[in-house]
Order: sequence, then structure tokens, then C-alpha cells
Amino acid sequence: MRPGVHVRSARPDDLEDLVGLCLAARAEAGVGSQLCTEDAERLRSQLGALLAVPGGEVLIGTVDDQPAGLLLARLVGPGPFTDLSSLNLEAVFVVPDARRRGLGHALLSRAVLLAEQNGATELYSSPLPGARGMQRFLARLGFAPAAAHRVVTTAVLQRRLTHEVGPASLTPAVRRTGPRGLEDLIARRRQVREGRRRQDDASAADTAAQARASINMQVSRAVQSRRPSSSSTTTW
Repeated sequence: MRPGVHVRSARPDDLEDLVGLCLAARAEAGVGSQLCTEDAERLRSQLGALLAVPGGEVLIGTVDDQPAGLLLARLVGPGPFTDLSSLNLEAVFVVPDARRRGLGHALLSRAVLLAEQNGATELYSSPLPGARGMQRFLARLGFAPAAAHRVVTTAVLQRRLTHEVGPASLTPAVRRTGPRGLEDLIARRRQVREGRRRQDDASAADTAAQARASINMQVSRAVQSRRPSSSSTTTW
């Protein structure tokens, strides 16, 4: 860690500095509520809850004793579907004036220590779309794509579900459309192709059997026509 750069676990009396850092990150990212709320009081309450909840981790970084960066994370697992634990990085941010001084590396080094102390075998991060600098930073440190996330608004999902299923009183049977209907169509076509292939194989087998029988018959006739008759056989 470079001189003047320090990272530690945040305390309740760091809430004001954390709120300021989150709002600075929101202003820079330009993605609005995808990052955090602009309501300072509400943001203070949310950060306080993360500090208090089991598994919540909040790190604050300083440069020359001035708040300059943060890392928000949650320990996840083990759970009903996995025996593994992971550390999910909700946000990593360093103010522009403090970048290229090693604070980002220091924050992640402390995150690795937290993961090891809690038995977490992996660290996950979901950088915001368009955050190319953070994407490159994480890629250099070995973070690789893990999965494709999909998102839908509540209103759109409700509208699509209503369109596909319809009211129970008007739709006696669920109408399958969209991706599921396409999967069914593909499956039916595969079944038809498989049936045709089996028929073609059976037809080819019958043709081959008939050809062999014809050849055997012709050979048999040829042998019989070349065999000498009993009256011309000479006995010595």
C-alpha cells in the first residue's frame, strides 16, 4: 500500500463520508437509481443497515486522511442450493482525484482478506453498463465473465404474463407463446425428422435385403446351369 493510502472497515460515524462518496459515484456514473438513491437521508439509512446486517461489509478508503473511496459487499451462502460462500461486491468507487494511487487495489486486497476470513471461495462483481474503466480494472485483476443477467420492469413482466396467460375465466387452457412455443415447435420438428429418418433406414434395409436375396437367387441359378447333367458324367 502506498504512503498516505489506508483502508479500514467503516464505522457508524463514517456514514456522512460514505453518503458523500455514494452521491459522487452516482453523479459520475450518470445512471441514476441504478446505482443509489439521491436522497441523502434514505441513503444514510441504507448504508447503516448494510453496516449492521450480518454479512454486510463496508470498507472506506482514505488518501492523506481524506475519504476517497469505498467498497460495499455482502457475504452470501452457504444456502439451500449451494454449500459454497462468496463475497458479492455491490460497489467499488474511488474519487477521480485519488485514482492511480493504489486505493482501488487496496480496497480489493482488504476484500480478499474478508473473503478468506469468512470462508468465501469466490468474489463477484457486477459493474454498471458503460463503466469501461471499472470493467478494465477488474479484468486486469482476473475477474472473468460468470453469467448473463437479465432484467425486466415489474410493469412489463406483468403485462407479458397477462398477455400470454389471460384471465382464467376467458382462457381455459394456457396458451404458450414466445420462447416456450418456439421450443415446442423445434421439438416437434425434431420428432418428425427422426421418424422420417427411421422410415428411410427401414426402407433402405428392406431394399438391401431384397437385393441380397435377388443376388443369391441369381448365383444359385447360375451354379445349377453350369453343373453337368447325370447322363454325361463319366465314371472311371
